[in-house]
Amino acid sequence: MPAVEFPVPPPRERTGTGPRMRSSMIIVAHRGASAYAPENTLAALREAHRRGADMAELDVRQTADGAFVVMHDPTLRRTTNAGAVFPERRPWRVCDFTLAEIRRLDAGSWYGPAFAGEPVPTLEEALETLKDNGLGALVELKVRRRDPAAALRLIGRIAADPHWRGAGADSRLILQSFDWTALRGIAEHLPGARTAVLGTTYSRLALRRVARYASQVNPHHLRVSAPYVRHVHEHGLTMFSWTVNTDSAIRRVIRDGVDGIISDYPDRVAGHLAVAA
Repeated sequence: MPAVEFPVPPPRERTGTGPRMRSSMIIVAHRGASAYAPENTLAALREAHRRGADMAELDVRQTADGAFVVMHDPTLRRTTNAGAVFPERRPWRVCDFTLAEIRRLDAGSWYGPAFAGEPVPTLEEALETLKDNGLGALVELKVRRRDPAAALRLIGRIAADPHWRGAGADSRLILQSFDWTALRGIAEHLPGARTAVLGTTYSRLALRRVARYASQVNPHHLRVSAPYVRHVHEHGLTMFSWTVNTDSAIRRVIRDGVDGIISDYPDRVAGHLAVAA
């Protein structure tokens, strides 16, 4: 695939950036506002907007026929009725189903009857919903280890939309993954794309290496501390912390100085930020 040029992001101002630019801390709805609607559905993405999020985090996997769908788990069992529709297809891995087959599934009833019939969205449908609601996208690529080609196929789909092609420059689009090989491939072939590493806490030396190909380090909130946030910032990186749901955890990461908070309860985060302002 030919290289796709993304605008190189300008230096980040600590006084505020990203979608809406209303706060120095970005509110990210985890899998959409998943405390209020079935995760990784269009309903959850719309609810993220209503609950005050700046961005929505969503997980993307590839189907058997090369489509990208929004799904966290490697299998369809937990959040769809795949077991009832395809009882002979155990263990119901996403990569073993075509998009047409996945279109037959109900991704909402497990959460509640009000969401019965909610479909598994494609990446394109999810991004269109975020665009319509004025939200940024934090896209987590779920890939087999050391599969940079999948990352490049994903970004090729995203780059086909002019709205998202230029989104890296102002942090409206961030790509994250536990697969650092995939992120390095994105950095090499797609200059200017904003990427975030997931995983362990990094030493100063490791942060120096990460900064060569990533824009952010996004750790679990239990790995966050004020000194670690300072180390990350010293290397020119930013930090979003996940999944921050309790009042005490939200207050703590705000004090620690993270750049964004990923939560199932974006409205709860917004309330604490309003008090802290």
